Amino acid sequence: MREDPRIKAVFRERNGHISHASNSALGLVTGEFTALLDHDDELAPHALYEVASLLDVHPDTDLVYSDEDKIDEEGRRHEPYFKPDYLPDLFESQNYLSHLSVYRTSLLRAVDGFRPGYEGSQDWDLALRVIERSSPERIRHIPKVLYHWRAILGSTALMLSEKNYPVEAAKRALTDHFQRIGEAVELVPVPGDHWRARRPRPEPAPLVSIIIPTRNGHHLISRCIDTLVAKTLYPNYEILVIDNGSDEPATLEYFRQIESDRIAVLRYDAPFNYSAINNHGVRHARGSIIALLNNDLEILHGEWLDEMVSQAVRPEIGCVGALLYYPNDTIQHAGVVIGMGGVAGHLFRDFPRGTDGRCNRARLTQNFSAVTAACLVVRRDTFEKVGGLDESLAVAFNDIDFCLRVRATGLRNLWTPFAELYHHESASRGAEDTPEKHERFRREVETMIGRWRDVIAHDPAYNPNLSMELTDYSLAAPPRVWSP
Repeated sequence: MREDPRIKAVFRERNGHISHASNSALGLVTGEFTALLDHDDELAPHALYEVASLLDVHPDTDLVYSDEDKIDEEGRRHEPYFKPDYLPDLFESQNYLSHLSVYRTSLLRAVDGFRPGYEGSQDWDLALRVIERSSPERIRHIPKVLYHWRAILGSTALMLSEKNYPVEAAKRALTDHFQRIGEAVELVPVPGDHWRARRPRPEPAPLVSIIIPTRNGHHLISRCIDTLVAKTLYPNYEILVIDNGSDEPATLEYFRQIESDRIAVLRYDAPFNYSAINNHGVRHARGSIIALLNNDLEILHGEWLDEMVSQAVRPEIGCVGALLYYPNDTIQHAGVVIGMGGVAGHLFRDFPRGTDGRCNRARLTQNFSAVTAACLVVRRDTFEKVGGLDESLAVAFNDIDFCLRVRATGLRNLWTPFAELYHHESASRGAEDTPEKHERFRREVETMIGRWRDVIAHDPAYNPNLSMELTDYSLAAPPRVWSP
């Protein structure tokens, strides 16, 4: 303090633990923004410069956070967490903002700083209360490792199980948060000491129109519908099978057997166009909720539709996607990353069922720019507002384009791992193995790149330090360029 006037200290007469101590320090703050640093951690030398540079470009920012890693007692760095931009639903499952976090000081004081009694998750509790007074566009992410979290014996960084109290404090912080925003949820623990905010089925349950395009493939469509009817617990749904020219006797006989008050088979006798077929189905649907399903799905558990509908009815949510597995119990879909593989790819593809993915992201509800329409639930009014699926995209990327148009209206798309299905992928479509199909695919790629160039350059749900060629959260070489 004597050597540098920027250094200030307060000496408490009594140990108040981290919350009281931090509030005492907050009382000394004169800066417009306040950065949080634990006493045994390290900042990167350029950390404050990076924060100041961002604030200079975006002076309306209320909260800045960065990527982080861990550092051991010998100074060796490991376990980087390359984070997404701010995803509200992921943040209600996992405090991934964590370090480095920099707050507008006036907001810290407006919420009365840290709350004693939440030690261990006091930073999550603080962030939740600040964000409630801010808005998503005022929360910004610097995709650079600016903070080194000390991992020593007995530290939370080394192993959360070293200290049980952070988990209970996190539950209290989340419980308070949902009460403040008026949402009734059940907090369910997720392996990895994270959380699922389980929302109840809306009452009365809205009618869901399940639209399934198909052509022949009796073994596929029968398995899809039979498991759906046998296992689905959601009480209020109709099934519209859109038959695109089936001529197999077994398939046609099956259609005759299943038609009922709940299941209708509609003919669509035109060349295959996935977008047009589904739009045709929606025009005949009666439900306020639309569920798009491929005919090669297999239902695994009864609550899949309860989960997806409970998310889709939220006014801020657009498209809702599910966790899909290949028949060999590896992941087929755990969210779509825009730009991966050129236009779009599936994160954690081929990872084993039950994996945490990386940083537990394969286990947590979160926002993605897009989800696959192999199993997609959306409100009918949202579907109609954006004009349905684009029929100029007959086969590829129509679901990605649809999700991005929904997102452009200001809604958040969401992926949930708590709706699980098998996907016998593209079993009824066959391979893209003719010159005509290759040319059609090329045109669809060009359409997507021309229409969504900015999102392809930076998907907010995916860090620019991560590979766009691989789906396993591995590092990009080199990282993609980022600027505030």
